[in-house]
Amino acid sequence: MHKWQWTRIRRAVVPLALIGALLLALPAARAQNAQPNPEVRVTTSMGSFVIELRPDRAPLTVANFLHYVNKGFYTNTLFHRVITNFIIQGGGHEATAPYALKPTDPPVVNESGNGLENKRGAVGMARAVGPDTGNSQFYVNLVDNPELDPLPTRWGYAVFGEVIQGMDVADRIGEVPTGAFGPFKSNAPLTPVVIESIELVNPPGTAAPQSAPAPAAQPGATPAPGQSATPPAPGPSSPAPAGSPPTGGKATAKPASPPSQAAGDPNAGS
Repeated sequence: MHKWQWTRIRRAVVPLALIGALLLALPAARAQNAQPNPEVRVTTSMGSFVIELRPDRAPLTVANFLHYVNKGFYTNTLFHRVITNFIIQGGGHEATAPYALKPTDPPVVNESGNGLENKRGAVGMARAVGPDTGNSQFYVNLVDNPELDPLPTRWGYAVFGEVIQGMDVADRIGEVPTGAFGPFKSNAPLTPVVIESIELVNPPGTAAPQSAPAPAAQPGATPAPGQSATPPAPGPSSPAPAGSPPTGGKATAKPASPPSQAAGDPNAGS
């Protein structure tokens, strides 16, 4: 082979090798530059758990939630609604009598069509009947709750995070005795479960949840505006109970009512 042919081959191979090296380096560079999802530590009177937020899937809901976190809104609020094998819900009522609703900012747009599902450990935005009525109240799914996900005919309940540490604390909260308490007609812990604080974990992944003993005592797309906002009825796997549990009792099946709230109504979501 002539010398000029080797020269041409070398000139062709060297750029190809450089291109290959650059292509191999791109994924690593992207991974290095990727920002980790924000995490928050929820400290309660029964221990703490950590939520990983998903701004990639629910940017408006996460920004809304972090707005309340950053201004200390959740300090000394209640988990005011607890239903075994369903959800724990809080973040709206003061932790001291008369357990009033705290004033909130304007509601956030419903992002239930984001592909995140209401599975065990998923954290979602509570709301009233209207689709775009969520503000500060959130809930943790204690079990898989597909009836809270959206369908083409109705809105769902937007998931915006997941409990990644301390799910045992959420489970213990889900087992406390409940009934009528203060302004709440049912499903309220008889011994208040207080959210002492919610704060950002920095950097993510460094928070270790702290335990404390239990007290003695929406498919692929969000429906267009104008479609039904009727909450999903319970399916075969989630029959509605015959009635509200008695004081101190526990619901043994998923209720018909989803994580709900109504501004100015102390019994909303209770």
